[in-house]
Amino acid sequence: MTMGSGFMTMRSMSRVDSMRGARLKPGTLRRVIRYAAPYKRRMAFFLALVIAGSMLVVAAPLILQRIVDDGIMAQNTTLVIWLALLVAALALLEALLGVWQRRTSALIGEGLIYDLRGEVFAHVLSQPIAFFTRTQTGALVSRLNTDVIGAQQAFTSTLSGVVSNVVSLVLLLAAMASLSWPLTLASLALLPIFLLPARLVGRRLAGLTHESMNLNADLGTRMTERFNVAGALLVKLFGNPGREHAGYARRAAAVRDVGVEIAMNRQLFLTGLTLIAALATALVYGVGGVGAAQGQMTVGTLLALTALLARLYTPLTALSTVRVDVMTALVSFERVFEVLDLRPLVRDPEQPRALPAGSLSLELEHADFAYPGADEISLASLESTATGDRRGGSQVLHDVNLAVRPGQLVALVGPSGAGKTTVTSLVSRLYDVTGGAVRIGGVDVREVTQADLHDAVGVVTQEAHLFHDTIRANLDYARPGVSEGEMVQALQAAQVWSLVQGLSEGLDTVVGDRGHRLSGGEKQRLAIARLLLKAPGLVILDEATAHLDSESEAAVQRALDTALSGRTALVIAHRLATVRGADLIVVLADGRVVQTGRHDELLAAGGLYATLYRTQFAGSGE
Repeated sequence: MTMGSGFMTMRSMSRVDSMRGARLKPGTLRRVIRYAAPYKRRMAFFLALVIAGSMLVVAAPLILQRIVDDGIMAQNTTLVIWLALLVAALALLEALLGVWQRRTSALIGEGLIYDLRGEVFAHVLSQPIAFFTRTQTGALVSRLNTDVIGAQQAFTSTLSGVVSNVVSLVLLLAAMASLSWPLTLASLALLPIFLLPARLVGRRLAGLTHESMNLNADLGTRMTERFNVAGALLVKLFGNPGREHAGYARRAAAVRDVGVEIAMNRQLFLTGLTLIAALATALVYGVGGVGAAQGQMTVGTLLALTALLARLYTPLTALSTVRVDVMTALVSFERVFEVLDLRPLVRDPEQPRALPAGSLSLELEHADFAYPGADEISLASLESTATGDRRGGSQVLHDVNLAVRPGQLVALVGPSGAGKTTVTSLVSRLYDVTGGAVRIGGVDVREVTQADLHDAVGVVTQEAHLFHDTIRANLDYARPGVSEGEMVQALQAAQVWSLVQGLSEGLDTVVGDRGHRLSGGEKQRLAIARLLLKAPGLVILDEATAHLDSESEAAVQRALDTALSGRTALVIAHRLATVRGADLIVVLADGRVVQTGRHDELLAAGGLYATLYRTQFAGSGE
């Protein structure tokens, strides 16, 4: 038995406890087979290579018998030379089959990973934004990496292992029995002595491996939280270096201690495995040697038996854990299917309609909305802590009516929690209304593809998000293939070209994680440049200047004036001074429209808007 096969066996056995009692959902195997369908011809060829390679396992020991008995003992040097050349040819053939088998396996496995990753990635991006607010990013990434690779192993290592081990075991036992069935039975009698301790070590390894995975996950989470920009800033401002190092060292020490224990258990397993194999070989040499000395068998037969025995324990041990390997691969598939089976709440219509070009009207007609429950939008297995709030929330919007003509600027105001952001989320179709309708350009947003809607609706949020990439790449994201000249024009209109021009790398400057190498005002103006390149007919501003200083706010406001020119705009505003010139102000409270009108009209009418205004500007002299 080789060292490599020993480690493979330990890895399987360390999963025994975790897979014990695992139950697959009905239809899982059928779905797995459907994914294999595009590769059926390649898989058939792969299995043929595996079987051919397994047959060569028996050939060399049997040829060794002929070399000794018919060649060396009979002093037939010609036969010895020819048989030696045959052994060399078989070794070359085995090497070629191994390379060919590995290439075919890689084509199947990597192709399957490509298919699954692409499907899961696209499906995840189709989920509502609430899915991402509940889901733990690390768990989701694991589905795209660890579980997809585990699923891939079902068609490569697991399938080939089962086939090759079964073929090898049958051929080895047949060859050994044909040489000496009493010695074959005697060597197999030692198998329980090996398997029973191996099971015990496997259980111990299962517990240690599970503990190690949890400890490493905890260590990784701590690093992820501290190494992103926001986490590092919090540590710098509030953290204590000694406490941080001690916390990390404590977790790292636990990982170290478990690692040492795992290493010792594995070494004990390998030592026991080697010992049992040596005892079996000694038994065959002892009993067979006596038989050869007494003329009951030839020396060549004895050597062939010991060579065959050395190859017997690998497939026997591997097949003892085959159920674990198969279940592990199928459970990985099931975890991937769990994500794919989560239907997105927002879906494209089967027969979509087109939106008109240019500035667009906006209408909310008796719009009601309640946020969906967690069971509709996420998976408990992807949440760091699956809480009990799995049911849907209470109604957020009640019978909201709103009409915006093309080119108008409409402001949404109201206290925190009034439903302003929810309204904008319905307009951009991050969610669908639970009652009533949202229409853009006279078309219900549910009748338009999401791609067409997002081309027509541009959004600038409180904190503009930029990818950790160049300014050029972040602008190109809005409109792929845009020319550099168009980028410069957009940057000039957004009042930020002078900044970009002054950077050493210009458009090729990397903005850092979430754009943190830039100030808040600079990020906002880049976001407005991105919006201008998109050229939407309807613009949504979610308090785009809320967290800026006076100078940055003025620069952003000038950029916004350009961005809103000739476009319909829906603006959320907490600073009421910024919306006094709006064509229409809509006042929301508790998810209901309580007032509408222009600034002067609402002040004269009194009510919530006047109260908010007086509270905000009390003592300012306005």
